[in-house]
Amino acid sequence: MNELKLINNNGQFLADSRDVAEMTGKRHDHLLRDIDGYVEILGKSTSPSLGTLMNEEFRSSDFFIPGTYSDGKGETRRNYLITRKGCDMVANKLTGEKGVLFTAAYVTKFDEMEQQRIDIARLSPELQLFNSMFQAVAKTQLDLAEVKTTVQVIQETFLQRDEDWRKHVNGLLTKAAFRMGGKYQDLWNESYRQLEERGRCNLNVRLNKLLTRLAESGATKTKIAQTSRMDVIEADPKLKEIYTTIVKELSIGSNLKLVSGGSQS
Repeated sequence: MNELKLINNNGQFLADSRDVAEMTGKRHDHLLRDIDGYVEILGKSTSPSLGTLMNEEFRSSDFFIPGTYSDGKGETRRNYLITRKGCDMVANKLTGEKGVLFTAAYVTKFDEMEQQRIDIARLSPELQLFNSMFQAVAKTQLDLAEVKTTVQVIQETFLQRDEDWRKHVNGLLTKAAFRMGGKYQDLWNESYRQLEERGRCNLNVRLNKLLTRLAESGATKTKIAQTSRMDVIEADPKLKEIYTTIVKELSIGSNLKLVSGGSQS
């Protein structure tokens, strides 16, 4: 689980709903839908129709602040900036390990940022000025990091496939499967298993993250539906190299026993 990043908005610390979605393993659009529901309920709690002000503290802006951002195509997308109270509400709806880990992450980060704010207030005016300059530089670096992320999203949205490499891999595995008696799907699954083992990765997790980024960047449903684990492999030069070696080994039969149960033709 990645570290939660907080935004200091005039002394108020906020989490971006995109980061929260990634940490909780949710699609961003699904998290937005959930938060929309929370905001609607909070809005009803302060409705004049209740005839009281007993719930006036339940202002949705104390939990979730609507915002926007530009995606990889330059289009405006929705997001929320989430306060500590809002994180409490999101975490309360999570169950199991994800809920525990997210709660631990945001509580730790908010406490850490609050402590830093207290410590900074004790600095001399000169050091506070230096800190402000440092924060400005840090923000510039974060902005550059966001630009790099945007470039990555654009590249992923317009995935360039190495068709020659794919045909080569497919041909080797098809021939190997034929020698095994047609166990084509078994061989593909074995090739992925060995890649995850050697490359120390989880292809399904990477694929889900790629699909989420494509959806948020405005990729077409057709493009998303066509995206597979092969796109994940091809996007990472190291994984592509390892996978090519594995396919070659499988094609000459050195690892076929793992798939065929020990018998080779």
